[in-house]
Amino acid sequence: MKKNIFILFVGIVAMATCVIYVPVDEGGTPYRDDYYEDPYSAEMDTSYFYDYLSPHGAWVRHSPYGYVWIPERMAYGWRPYTQGQWVWSDFGWTWASSFRWGWVPFHYGRWGWERYLGWYWVPGAEWGPAWVSWRSSDLYIGWAPIPPEARFVPGVGISTLPYTLHHSSWVFVQYPYFLENRLYRYVLPMERNLTIINYSALRTDIRMRGDRIINRGVDIDYVRRMTKQTISRHELAPADRPGRSRVNEGRVEIYNPIIRHNESARPKKIVEREEVQGRITRTTIREPIEQAEAQEKQLKDAQKQEIIHLEDSQEKELQQVLRKKQQEESTVKDPTEKQKIKKEYDQKVTKIKQSHEKEKTEIKKRHKKEEEQTKKVKKKIKKSEIKK
Repeated sequence: MKKNIFILFVGIVAMATCVIYVPVDEGGTPYRDDYYEDPYSAEMDTSYFYDYLSPHGAWVRHSPYGYVWIPERMAYGWRPYTQGQWVWSDFGWTWASSFRWGWVPFHYGRWGWERYLGWYWVPGAEWGPAWVSWRSSDLYIGWAPIPPEARFVPGVGISTLPYTLHHSSWVFVQYPYFLENRLYRYVLPMERNLTIINYSALRTDIRMRGDRIINRGVDIDYVRRMTKQTISRHELAPADRPGRSRVNEGRVEIYNPIIRHNESARPKKIVEREEVQGRITRTTIREPIEQAEAQEKQLKDAQKQEIIHLEDSQEKELQQVLRKKQQEESTVKDPTEKQKIKKEYDQKVTKIKQSHEKEKTEIKKRHKKEEEQTKKVKKKIKKSEIKK
């Protein structure tokens, strides 16, 4: 039942041609990935990635990168680096994925996005704790996949990006939730990104330290202060076989073999670009109507949760500005200076409220579009079942 629901999710994404994170219900995991036995090989070059990832997604030709991988059976609106947790290790901020295949695309290669394909992964041979850039403010911490165009140069690293990352690439959470092991439950709606980006600082700091690639990102002491949590350093312990990352007391286990780049490597099965959406849609319309109805309910629950996250974070932003206004006014006695501070903060409040209203308008538009797409899928399923 769950497997079919995930396929339906992907079908809706394909028709909506957008990538937006939608939290799932509390009753289950959105990322079951135990449908296949993993292939295993002692051959450690990039050809291994093609065989290993094939049961979990599709390989597509995509210029200029050659063959790229698109994950399948994902929750609607899935984005990289959301199903799992962040830990601070001796390699800096390290992503511990909940997927059994997560040791590959979140630690080697790069993620890119295209409107037609959605999120796709470009193979690479260099291992890193997480190939992401960071943003931070007084309320939020966020990250975004570093695109394939950003090359890691040994001895130099990555401190600047080739271009500004699109606002939809970013994933933001409020600080209290940053270290949660089910982080996807707390990701803010994408509509919040534009406002948060304008009030946050960009931090990209991936470099070599000896033979290690380190992702320092947001300073660990700053994160400790903002989360009000004790953050211990975890030792990275290489797992002896492929599988899910495991976080234990003071230890994070991730399979991280040395990979040799193989220029001649090719996937055994390739899906043509024009087949991607069609294949997903044909799979979708064979789903039973009761599962479409269950999906419709799940989408409504997810949208309700998004509104809660949106309104909660907006209110905290507004209250923070009002507190700062009160603090600054209390430090001055001159009436003219007080009036100046009041005017300045009144303008800030007005601007933030306008941004918040725009976000609410945009999320309502998206939710309406999602509901319409869900109804279209349901209608196709009904027609398909009548023909049977």
